[in-house]
Amino acid sequence: MPKIEVNLKDLFHLAEFETDLDELERRLVCAKAEIDGFDESTGTLKVELNDTNRPDLWSTGGLARLLRVYSRGGIPRYDFFSSLGDVKDADKRVVMVDPALETLRPYITAFAVTGKPLDESTLIDLIQTQEKLCWNYGQKRKSIAMGVYRSDMISYPVQYRAVDPDKTTFVPLGMEERLSLREILEKHPKGREFGGIVAAFEKFPFLTDSRGEVLSFPPVINSAEIGAVQVRDENLFIEMTGTDLPSLVHAASIVACDLSDAGHTILPVRIEYPFTTCFGRQITVPWYFQERLSIERAFAGKLLGEDLAPEEMKACLAKMGVTSQVEGDTVTITVPEYRNDFMHPVDIVEDLMIGRGMDSFDPVMPREFTIGRLTSEELFLRDVRNIMIGLGFQEMIYNYLGSGKNFIQKMNITGEGMVRILNPMTENYEYVRNSTLPALLESESVSGNAVYPHRIFETGKVAWLDKEKNYGSVTRNFLGFLAADREAGFNEISSHVSALFYYLSKDYTLEEREDPRFIPGRTAGLLYQGVSVGIMGELHPAVLTNWGIEMPAAACEIDLDALMYPGLSPHEEGTSWK
Repeated sequence: MPKIEVNLKDLFHLAEFETDLDELERRLVCAKAEIDGFDESTGTLKVELNDTNRPDLWSTGGLARLLRVYSRGGIPRYDFFSSLGDVKDADKRVVMVDPALETLRPYITAFAVTGKPLDESTLIDLIQTQEKLCWNYGQKRKSIAMGVYRSDMISYPVQYRAVDPDKTTFVPLGMEERLSLREILEKHPKGREFGGIVAAFEKFPFLTDSRGEVLSFPPVINSAEIGAVQVRDENLFIEMTGTDLPSLVHAASIVACDLSDAGHTILPVRIEYPFTTCFGRQITVPWYFQERLSIERAFAGKLLGEDLAPEEMKACLAKMGVTSQVEGDTVTITVPEYRNDFMHPVDIVEDLMIGRGMDSFDPVMPREFTIGRLTSEELFLRDVRNIMIGLGFQEMIYNYLGSGKNFIQKMNITGEGMVRILNPMTENYEYVRNSTLPALLESESVSGNAVYPHRIFETGKVAWLDKEKNYGSVTRNFLGFLAADREAGFNEISSHVSALFYYLSKDYTLEEREDPRFIPGRTAGLLYQGVSVGIMGELHPAVLTNWGIEMPAAACEIDLDALMYPGLSPHEEGTSWK
């Protein structure tokens, strides 16, 4: 979970109240946060946020904003947000985007800041915000990278270009030597850390002003001159580049609101794209793009356990900084400019609950009392695990979420029918797995130095899309096991399958099957009472190469729910053995 450091004095100043740490921790409940430590010598407060869906709270300004509104009222208003191109003087501050960037790192947002010199604590918090947004929200700078510059040294229009990495040179921040972009990847610490994001591109992203003066090599490093922002700098230019434009616009809104709350003036910047984006070819940033969301009062009452009056609902939402209107039995909210976490009516209910105070709801005793016991599914899974251990396999436990690279690309499949997370915080947890095999292969890929043979297994859940189901998906219990050795092959894995079914007192038959993960002709489908329940075979050399595995390996995967309930036919459109 995100952890931030805030200056306690600045936090109280921006929140417009002052109290002791015990009372502050009680108030931090509204942010789902808690105090993680306090350094009296520096006045630095460490705060841990127990949720990742509010990146607007990962700064002193954002946290203070919520505390101020929750405790004192008054929904903040910002007059620098625009719709498409309707801000005065925005045509004086323009960023031009190179068409060649469309297939590389296509998007950029930017705005200017003036009106007040930067003090030390604001600069420290701005750097922290930059790091937290780019690392957590921005997937380690892959989808969001942020740069801050001295605006006095910039001549508009700013040029966001694709350039030759071997012929383009500048002096990066923290160095005195002029290096090419390619050399920066090898010699600069930030180049070695983040260069992998762009290393495979034929051309690299590059940011200059109209005179050719270098701002930065995004997403790697700023220039040593324009990009070296210091305390007492008054005029700033802030840009964010990346691959996800809505997230970039949202991140820009967060930083702009924080600086505005600190007393700075925000000057919008117009971005002109040569290609069509989800917001058109021209956008003026900061830009409000969130859509209104509605909820029925009855739905909220059902989830909360109490029916709230319309005025009480509006007051509860206002404490969370949310403007709302009640018409009849429908509540419609206007999402704050700095928030983008309302994806479902349940999110409105959560704000209602927090706004009213979670301790204000009367506890209700359970109406039904039951005796806990293991389900028949769990008992069956335990039998399977015991059998696999008896056959010499070691049990493994894995995450159910993973990346498209591991679940799709390395497995040589299309990914059709897989459940994909709509707004993942990181690409490493973008998909819900539809197979246990990628995790087993990942373990094998890092076990090359262990004594062979390797035999591992897992029983766990997988999921795939199914429009006919109420939730749009199916979740099943699967068994996956893998054997790796010089002699590992179809015969070995088949013998283990035969032993498993024997000890489960179940019969099975085989049928020919083709699967891109397995070697053709060395693969078989498993049928139980005429229904496909799994697949086994020798893993394809291309799959093993993708994982960096040099030893032959064979694997099997079985739908355990289909074994327990023979009438439960798996939809092969979504199973991993399509």
